[in-house]
Amino acid sequence: MEEKQMTQQADMTEKLFYEDGYLREFTARVLSCEKEKNGKGYLVVLDCTAFFPEGGGQFGDIGWLGGAVVSDTQEKRGVIFHLTDRPLSAGEQVRGKLDFEERFVRMQQHTGEHILSGVVHRLYGYDNVGFHLGADVTTLDFNGELTPEQVREVETISNQAVFDNIPVEILYPSKEELAALDYRSKIEIEGQVRIVSIPGVDMCACCAPHMRTTGEIGLIKILACDRHRGGCRMTMVSGMRALEDYRQKQHSVTEVSVELSAKPELIGETVRHQKEQMQRLREQLNQLQASYLDGKLSEITPETQNVCIFVDEFDMIAVRNFVNSAMERCSGICGAFVGSEEAGYHYILGSRTADMREFSKKLNAAFAGKGGGRPEMVQGSLTGPQEEIRRMICGE
Repeated sequence: MEEKQMTQQADMTEKLFYEDGYLREFTARVLSCEKEKNGKGYLVVLDCTAFFPEGGGQFGDIGWLGGAVVSDTQEKRGVIFHLTDRPLSAGEQVRGKLDFEERFVRMQQHTGEHILSGVVHRLYGYDNVGFHLGADVTTLDFNGELTPEQVREVETISNQAVFDNIPVEILYPSKEELAALDYRSKIEIEGQVRIVSIPGVDMCACCAPHMRTTGEIGLIKILACDRHRGGCRMTMVSGMRALEDYRQKQHSVTEVSVELSAKPELIGETVRHQKEQMQRLREQLNQLQASYLDGKLSEITPETQNVCIFVDEFDMIAVRNFVNSAMERCSGICGAFVGSEEAGYHYILGSRTADMREFSKKLNAAFAGKGGGRPEMVQGSLTGPQEEIRRMICGE
């Protein structure tokens, strides 16, 4: 669309989403419809719309205009474009219908974000310097770090604000009134400033639709809070997403509980106990592996020219120690291969008399391998029959 035409159409669309953020259906007249430049759809402009265009950290609404699917809503130079999968005729009346389930979930996340940001700002003075409402989770970036105890406190106070079912107010203050307000804003705003106020919790400049009351959020859950660029990045979910997160985790806990034959509240303790058992078993296994390799080492005599052993799932440090010791006893090449013919082998080759780099090139070429190292020792991986590998090293 030409810039002159866009300027003429700017602000011609009545923004119904500001009059009623819960409006699901509406009737509008098509002002224009043009094919998108990249050919992915059509850009439709209406005389009024309940579709919120992407802004304030919230995605553009999706839904339907008559029989056309709206996959995105964007605003450019004051003109609201609805991206549809088919053209609409200028002048025709169309029935618009939002995917309100998706809109509702987004409003839950966004209003929950306002509460968390307001609580963090009030308690610790940190500013929200970054916000992304994703398809699965929402992230908030603060210019200060929070301890785990502080994160828990923020979550508790934020959910108390939800349970208090506080009305969410939309304010359009004059310049004089705005100057007297203590509100959060990440950018300078020209023209009329729209304030989203949650009394006692937060006051922030924002253009997006929000819940009518905090109680409709249902629940706010902080999933993580990690250090990020000198501050912290908080990951959260609200409402239906928080419920789905709980369901998924409950399902996982139940599965682990069944596999461990432990009550859900005891699986942490059970896992720690099994981890300790596994560590003891690993130590015993390492001792057995070391004994086996010592036995193989004792078989090497001064007359031994080349050595080649194949083992399954051995500790690579123990194998490397074996090769180091074996290459001091045999006059030729010592090779150790860890793995199987089906999955392939990791190898370590050593020699005090031959250049292992040259030998490994031939070995890798013969068995689709890769690797390298120093003249006296190389490491790599390959795939091939055990007997053929052994024959190449030992000539057997």
